[in-house]
Amino acid sequence: MVCESWKATLDTYLDGEVSQEEMRTFDAHVRSCASCSADALTRVQMKRAIQTAGKRFAPSAEFRKKMQRSIASKPQRRLHLTWMLAATAASILVAGTLTSAYLGTRSGRDQIARDHVYSEIADLHVATLASSSPVDVISTDRHTVKPWFQGKIPFAFNLPELQNSEFSLLGGRVTYLDQTPGAHLIYDVRKHHISVLIFPERSLKLPASLGENSLSPKKVPFNMETWSQGGLRYFVIGDASAADIDSLAKLFKASS
Repeated sequence: MVCESWKATLDTYLDGEVSQEEMRTFDAHVRSCASCSADALTRVQMKRAIQTAGKRFAPSAEFRKKMQRSIASKPQRRLHLTWMLAATAASILVAGTLTSAYLGTRSGRDQIARDHVYSEIADLHVATLASSSPVDVISTDRHTVKPWFQGKIPFAFNLPELQNSEFSLLGGRVTYLDQTPGAHLIYDVRKHHISVLIFPERSLKLPASLGENSLSPKKVPFNMETWSQGGLRYFVIGDASAADIDSLAKLFKASS
């Protein structure tokens, strides 16, 4: 079949392990091939599920209790100074290990939460591009697209003026992240599609470590930027260059 050669390297493409030239060629093919687009979305979701499942283990509080019981069960007797120092050092080591384990677990959970958010956003971007109807309101006029969202989502937002820029607005649709409704806008720059997704910050269950001006180029096979402004959480994602993603993000920041 014609697409067999593409699908043979699909995992490498999704992992971002191909050259920029191959990435651009693959991007163009995925946008024009419904079969490969659907296959790409399925594999992205599978990779996300495997990644999440592989990081679910966390040391339980039973470990701490076990160590405490072990120390408490030892017979009380007069120890030589050397043994007392050794016991003290061991206690410090145990406490340090427990502290490191706790901090490592918390950090690991934050990382899983961040990866989950980034993967969800990537899925929304891929699914939209693979759809036969990527936008529900088709217009290059921001004054047409913005009013279309009124009454469909529980917040208002501003769209940037694109005059004297290389970006063009294709349209928008209503989307959902963790059952929270938001706006999904599609922009075009030099034949590359960029998704801008906007959600109310309070309604999302986002990790505190997501932070401001957060970038995650290694977690998904796209360039991405996210930030919080005016009570809204913005995500800009696409196969365009990091500079283009940043330029579009700056236009949104200035319009808000």
